[in-house]
Amino acid sequence: MNRRPKIKDIAAALGVSPATVSRALSDSELVTAETRARIRETAQALNYRPNASARSLRTARSMSVLMVVRDVGNPFYLDILKSVEATARAAGYSVLMGNTENDPEREIEYFDMLRDGHADGMILMTGKLPAQDGSRHKLPPNSPIVVALEMIEGSGFPHVQIDNVAAARAAVEHLIGLGHRRIAHISGPIPEVMSVLRQEGYRQAMNAAGLAVPAGYEPRGDYLLHGGAAACKALFDLREPPTAIFVANDEMAFGAIHQLRGMGRDVPGDVSVVGFDDLYLSEAFYPPLTTVHQPRIDIGRQAMTLLLKMLSGEPAPAEPVVLPATLRIRATSGRPNS
Repeated sequence: MNRRPKIKDIAAALGVSPATVSRALSDSELVTAETRARIRETAQALNYRPNASARSLRTARSMSVLMVVRDVGNPFYLDILKSVEATARAAGYSVLMGNTENDPEREIEYFDMLRDGHADGMILMTGKLPAQDGSRHKLPPNSPIVVALEMIEGSGFPHVQIDNVAAARAAVEHLIGLGHRRIAHISGPIPEVMSVLRQEGYRQAMNAAGLAVPAGYEPRGDYLLHGGAAACKALFDLREPPTAIFVANDEMAFGAIHQLRGMGRDVPGDVSVVGFDDLYLSEAFYPPLTTVHQPRIDIGRQAMTLLLKMLSGEPAPAEPVVLPATLRIRATSGRPNS
């Protein structure tokens, strides 16, 4: 076939309608999973590539979506971006990365891009919406937005997330099982929902074990390396410092461990540390970090698939998509030495 393959060529090869092929390539559940798989295999065999320009003119769409994050420099987002981009590309969409750096003005700019039609949908990973005061920034109803990883209560948008409470509780239960009784928690930026939920998991585990949370044992962090170091220093300025620390993300856990080393404390000989996220650096870190693994590839795939369904006119699910998280036990957690 010398000319560029079209949807009708796939349809003819399989004996289905072009509309069925179009729905399948958009991952619509109006087409059975078996038929979607057959259509994708045939499209790949024919070297079919969506004509984004023609499709954009026909549908008045940009054929691009936004993935908006707090900090594009955080390696946590890389696997999610790769998964989002692969799923989007298969449906003929490109992905634009939006980096807010927690700047409210930049957050508004990305929502304006969506409102003005420069992007067809958004995967939002900042944990918040820009202020909506009835001005031009107000979001239209049923905006094609999927909130991934971080939660925005009352937003009305579909969510793809993990059970942060259960995951945090499992991390603290691991430390309790090793024999620790003085366990502190370096939280994320409370009152953001994800930080509150991880703190709640810590408190639930401590309460279930009959363990107290002394004053000063819950210093507030910011998800950044230096914030973890500063919070760790505050813990060891206490009269009775902890023997173990559950940290709300890996970057702060790295900062806490650097601080402990600077104070001459061994990890895990003197202090055990457990993180959250399982960055690719966590296994290469010395000693390798015990941490909660988040299924980043699945988060990206599920979020983009859900957004594609919304863009094809399917209703958003009423309940969040909750994916499993697992504790990866490595070398920064051990039994207390006293």
